[in-house]
Amino acid sequence: MALMPLLWIALIGLAVWAVLRLTQHSAGRHDATEPRKTPRETPEEILDRRFASGEIDAEAYTEARKRLAAHRPGPR
Repeated sequence: MALMPLLWIALIGLAVWAVLRLTQHSAGRHDATEPRKTPRETPEEILDRRFASGEIDAEAYTEARKRLAAHRPGPR
């Protein structure tokens, strides 16, 4: 009978811990094994994808490639 309050405290503590753990995980916190972000596409990759899908024609693709190459910083 004397251990009954300790049992209830342990059960309530376990329930609170479980709820906090589940809400933290679904709120966007990640483990160290999960990737934090997907890598961003480079401008060249976006241009290649748009050309491949037919959004732009060969002339626009070539012109955009030239402009990107002209504005690319050189090696340091």
